Amino acid sequence: MSIFQDTYDVIVVGGGHAGSEAAAAAANMGSKTLLITMSLQNIAQMSCNPAMGGIAKGQIVREIDALGGYSGIVSDKTAIQFKMLNKSKGPAMWSPRVQSDRMRFAELWRLMLEGTPNLDFYQDMVRSLIIKNERIEGVVTNLGIEIKAKTVILTNGTFLNGLIHIGEKQFGGGRAGESAAYGITEDLVKAGFVSGRMKTGTPPRVDGRSLDYTKMEAQPGDENPAKFSYLDVTKPLVEQRDCHMTYTSPLVHELLREGFDRSPMFTGRIKSIGPRYCPSIEDKINRFADKDRHQIFVEPEGWNTCEIYVNGFSTSLPEEVQIKALRSVAGFENAKIFRPGYAIEYDYFPPTQLKHTLETKLVDGLFFAGQINGTTGYEEAAAQGLMAGMNAHLKVNGKEPFILRRDEAYIGVLIDDLITKGTEEPYRMFTSRAEYRTLLRQDNADFRLTPKSFELGLATEERLRRMEFKREESENFVQFFKETSVKTEEANPILEEKGSSLMSQPDKMFKVFSRPQIELGDILKFKKVKEYIEEHDLDQEILEQAEIQVKYSGYIEKEKSNADKLTRLEDVKIPNNFDYDKIVSLSFESREKLKKIKPITISQASRISGVTPTDISILLIHMGR
Repeated sequence: MSIFQDTYDVIVVGGGHAGSEAAAAAANMGSKTLLITMSLQNIAQMSCNPAMGGIAKGQIVREIDALGGYSGIVSDKTAIQFKMLNKSKGPAMWSPRVQSDRMRFAELWRLMLEGTPNLDFYQDMVRSLIIKNERIEGVVTNLGIEIKAKTVILTNGTFLNGLIHIGEKQFGGGRAGESAAYGITEDLVKAGFVSGRMKTGTPPRVDGRSLDYTKMEAQPGDENPAKFSYLDVTKPLVEQRDCHMTYTSPLVHELLREGFDRSPMFTGRIKSIGPRYCPSIEDKINRFADKDRHQIFVEPEGWNTCEIYVNGFSTSLPEEVQIKALRSVAGFENAKIFRPGYAIEYDYFPPTQLKHTLETKLVDGLFFAGQINGTTGYEEAAAQGLMAGMNAHLKVNGKEPFILRRDEAYIGVLIDDLITKGTEEPYRMFTSRAEYRTLLRQDNADFRLTPKSFELGLATEERLRRMEFKREESENFVQFFKETSVKTEEANPILEEKGSSLMSQPDKMFKVFSRPQIELGDILKFKKVKEYIEEHDLDQEILEQAEIQVKYSGYIEKEKSNADKLTRLEDVKIPNNFDYDKIVSLSFESREKLKKIKPITISQASRISGVTPTDISILLIHMGR
């Protein structure tokens, strides 16, 4: 007798960031869900740096939260430091980031998942997939147990045929101390999928008690820290832990070079491609030989642990080379190493084999999310997991899929980039990837996404009410600026102080506030503004939202107009069985790429590398446009 009698709606394979969000989303929407992981103790483990968010990644975490995911809540409740990055730039670039307590982060994720209705757990390794007539029917575990399911989401991270490298040593593993997963890649290749290999790495961890912080630069958190979640589940941090910064030196570089002849990167043992924007320290000093130093960020792993993450020192050099070079870094002279850095190679599947729902094109009901799609980063993985979980539930219930456009979310940009362009190196999100980043700010993710998620049954009514209140109060505040005049004698002293031209007659506050030199703190000096804020008890989030709507209204409207024009092409659908070979005027390259990607709209076709504007015009003509 099998220990699993029922057929699950959704089986999620893997308990990392993608798997955790996928399981939570599917279960919260009402699907009977099973999360299978090799280790229940390591659910949502922070395998690399103990932090969430950052440039563009922080926007993704806020979007996950606005949709009803857990990442923002867990990050807020386990944060030890908060920073809003890029505050010196416009609000489109502002990116929240937290240092996290690694142990508490994983613990809280597990507890939140255990408190999620409709969600079961099982600890085992999935070794094969049950695929019949090009449809997924379940999985088989290492113990030989068959578990049936209507849909399956694979979120295997770095575990598929994972191979760890430290100097000349190599051994199988999905993470240090954990075994690799075998069998799934072979099943998928047998089913017709194309696979590839990628590489990532991690730095050594050290004993913080052995470091001399007086030789480093302190990196404190924000004076008035914010948070990720739009829900009021926790208050902003009152106490924070400092990070620190130090630098490598020519001596450090020379010591590292001594191990290059045993580096798996330079000797050819690692053949796969690693993340371009997070290179190993040996790659940095090799590629940037003209630089005599590189930044090292010293990040605490939690409130109480002494373990330190050495950000910027990712390496797969022999362990004795690692520690020798590390002890030549200022402040690390007596460093004690907890565990050495290493590189890991693993299987991935080029994401052009997926639909925008993250369901595979070859096997009905099978979804991929996270590093299996060639991405890097907790945030990118979590976003994919959330979307795969939502779409698996919608598929099981015969409902329309949920797809976000590029002008609606960074998550939409992420998935569209993967499906349309593919990736041959670990994909990482940047603000520069989003052509509508003024619309996709971290402050308005709830406006953009919570109503959509509420309609689908994931975002709660509480989220929707909070969003509606914030939008109404911020719009009323903006209207107050449009309707309220300010006298010259009150405004001119402030304008003079800020180096802005003086007013010759009374004017609306909206126009005064729109001046580039005038900031929120200046406007708060006006008596009428103070009275309005006190009367309506407005919080900082509403004040900042109103400020952005006033100061950047022109940019926002222009970008909305551009997005609306391009969105029209999203409405031009391409039939599933469209025969590109019949259009002889298309270039050979375009035909091949269109047949491979199978875009569902003209807009998607226009974003495929190698497809020209002329090709799009030809397609429109053949479709009667």
